[in-house]
Amino acid sequence: MLLLSRSANCQVGGFALTSIAWLLCSISTGLPQWRVWYFNETMFSEPTTAFIGMWKVCFYHQNIKPGNIRGCHDYTYNDNFIPLDIRIIQHLLLGSNIFGLIGTVASIFALRNTYIGKVQKNITYNPFVISAILNIITSTFVLLAVLCNYFSVIHKTAITFPPSFRIPLYPSYQRIGIANVVASLAALMFLGSSIIFLSYTSLVENQVYPEV
Repeated sequence: MLLLSRSANCQVGGFALTSIAWLLCSISTGLPQWRVWYFNETMFSEPTTAFIGMWKVCFYHQNIKPGNIRGCHDYTYNDNFIPLDIRIIQHLLLGSNIFGLIGTVASIFALRNTYIGKVQKNITYNPFVISAILNIITSTFVLLAVLCNYFSVIHKTAITFPPSFRIPLYPSYQRIGIANVVASLAALMFLGSSIIFLSYTSLVENQVYPEV
């Protein structure tokens, strides 16, 4: 019972990791800093930086405080100007948020069943396997979104924004934004939590088949 208790306590850490990962995944989805475009003063009245997100684009003047936003434009699935790579990333991020939420809820029920003793009726069963599988899927989706955005920046993919956005087809220079870092961290945390959840089986089996 002591080993089972220690294993269950370890899964609490996995649940905490899953919760933080899902929160970071949700934050990265809404951040506009997936791609950072820089424009020189020949395109605008002064040097400007544009943050290209998956759901909106925002641009700032470089000689103004970072908190002063010049303007933001939102876009949705119905906008025809959105390139294929952004549409793919949108679907991947939406899927990762949904699977991540379901995985987090599944881990809550697994912890509940573990602590109230329901797992003891079938001690070789791993109640965290569903959450682990969902977390692996979520981690894969987030990682694919990060890689897709990375290759789009590397290949300098153009975006034909509407004329009302007043954003050129290509920037003077572009780089990967902070949203990629947040999403990558979320993917690693999802993967780490799934490993913790899957390790529950081996710990229980060690209790059932102790070393002689």
